[in-house]
Amino acid sequence: MKVSGKKDGKNSDMTEELIERQNEAKLVRKIVTIISASLLLLALLIFGGGFLYVHSALKPVDPDSNQKILVKIPIGSGVSTISQMLEDSGVIKNARVFKYYVKFNNETGFMAGEYEMEPSMTIEQIVDSLKTGKVMQEVVFKITIPEGKKLEEIATIIAEKTKRNQEDVMKQLNDPIFIEGLIAKYPDVLSEEMLKPTIKYPLEGYLFPATYPFYTENPSIEEIVTVMLDKTKSVVDDYRGQMEEKQLTVHELLTISSLIEEEATEKVDRHKIASVFYNRIKAGMPLQTDPTVLYALGEHKDRVYYKDLEVDSPYNTYKNTGLTPGPIANAGTSSIEAAVSPAETDYLYFLATPEGDVLFSKTNDEHNVKKEEHISSP
Repeated sequence: MKVSGKKDGKNSDMTEELIERQNEAKLVRKIVTIISASLLLLALLIFGGGFLYVHSALKPVDPDSNQKILVKIPIGSGVSTISQMLEDSGVIKNARVFKYYVKFNNETGFMAGEYEMEPSMTIEQIVDSLKTGKVMQEVVFKITIPEGKKLEEIATIIAEKTKRNQEDVMKQLNDPIFIEGLIAKYPDVLSEEMLKPTIKYPLEGYLFPATYPFYTENPSIEEIVTVMLDKTKSVVDDYRGQMEEKQLTVHELLTISSLIEEEATEKVDRHKIASVFYNRIKAGMPLQTDPTVLYALGEHKDRVYYKDLEVDSPYNTYKNTGLTPGPIANAGTSSIEAAVSPAETDYLYFLATPEGDVLFSKTNDEHNVKKEEHISSP
């Protein structure tokens, strides 16, 4: 009987322990279930909330609106800039959602221009409009700036197209406050180098040669210049890597490009001209390029005479070594490409013949022989 009592007590203890463990297991499972359910619910709420947020952000701002909103997309604008402009204009709800929508759908090729949009437009309509360049306004006029033009000539073109006085245009283009504002707006293109005392015109060489459409009758000078600088920025950005390799600032790039532009003819290899300039700079020789003398004189001549070479100016490359203080004209892409990738030569001289050919020489004696053969003494 005593033994039996001991066994019954032991079994009872084991049973109670087993029941206790089962209860603990149930409690743990219950806690785990509650936590899992809570996390799942939280995930669903976050996902669902995010989905609803994005879904709402992709819908029209106001489906019933007939309001017309003018949106100006400058040349060279990226997706981030365009997205923010659309949000700021009230055409879309959220710039970030629009940007990710564009990138997720691999939408590219947005075109610059002035668009008349509505808050009722869908995302698809907005994207289609930007891709096809469907502006709601017709082009009122265009301004064409040829390669090799100087700021005074560009001011004349702007004045004629906008029915302004050329002197008034030049006055604003050289206004220090106006220039400071542009430098602040384009810090990666414009710099304080433009304001050096030796600079003749700060914006010389910075207004890229191209045809610019305008959609209003009387755009301000600032609007016109801004469109041109947008283009300059987009072009320069393509050569950032090569500029870094050659340790060129934007100012230096546009300066040497302008010298190449002014010396080049249709028949010449601009890369060879660039090589001559770089070779002379490396050797500590003055560039001795005639267009800089004409720029210093402030006049156009068919030929430069020996007396002209004595003009006292920091732009006179017969008297000064190195580059001119700044560009002497605007340069096209072909001259910019030559500036960042000159040919590998030993040439130190080149001579433009009356026929438009350019002859290259390694020595001064060789150069003088060609000069006697092709150019009569002034």
